[in-house]
Amino acid sequence: MKIQKICGGCRDGTEFDIPFTMAFQPIVDSMTGRVFAHEALVRGLDGSGAQAVLSRVTDANRYAFDQACRVKAIEVAMAAGLMDSDARLSINFLPNAVYSPMACIQLTLQTARTCGMPTDRLIFEFTENEQMGSPEHVTSIIQSYKQVGFSVAIDDFGAGHSGLDMFARFAPDEIKLDMELIRGIDGDPRRQAIVRAISSMCAELDTLLVGEGVETASEARALRALGVRYQQGYWYARPAFEELPRLTSGSVLA
Repeated sequence: MKIQKICGGCRDGTEFDIPFTMAFQPIVDSMTGRVFAHEALVRGLDGSGAQAVLSRVTDANRYAFDQACRVKAIEVAMAAGLMDSDARLSINFLPNAVYSPMACIQLTLQTARTCGMPTDRLIFEFTENEQMGSPEHVTSIIQSYKQVGFSVAIDDFGAGHSGLDMFARFAPDEIKLDMELIRGIDGDPRRQAIVRAISSMCAELDTLLVGEGVETASEARALRALGVRYQQGYWYARPAFEELPRLTSGSVLA
């Protein structure tokens, strides 16, 4: 593949000089009890939550922050032993921080090569509510990412008003159900009907479906009964600071 030159936006991006690191939370295959992927979550160096860092992201440093997140997530995950299993790494990204998809992805590719991470082990998530510019630009980003072997996921699916349109237009490899659809689903027939329909749609379109924010055994079992095999949340493990967490004892469903 021909490597494109760095675009003007990449060249002019200021360095993100606010120190941060990553925590990781697993996405679990509830059928096998194995970790499918670890999601990288921004943290302060003292373990503080993401907001302390995200609140300092501006239009001027957005590109540099997006690039720094990719590098940090790969480096910390590899140092934590990601390659000791077949789990993937899921990284959140900002579509409006990507100027030219193939040019802006070069640092990510270089970091993966340097660390010894295969590109097919990387998943890039963007949220349904993220400001992202034109749909054509986002489509170009997704096509470019798939071309180099990355998977692409829509996060917080169902939280906004444009989810189904995005699903149809962008053809993601994975969608992650918003946690508000998950909360108390074991006792809510309306939520069950909605998730059952989404699950059926994803199965027909060969799209991996993840339920996030799972906090109880009852929610986990209800989701699996509805066809949501892959799950994430405190029931399985809380985020671990600069480590790949162990699954909570007893969290694996029978």
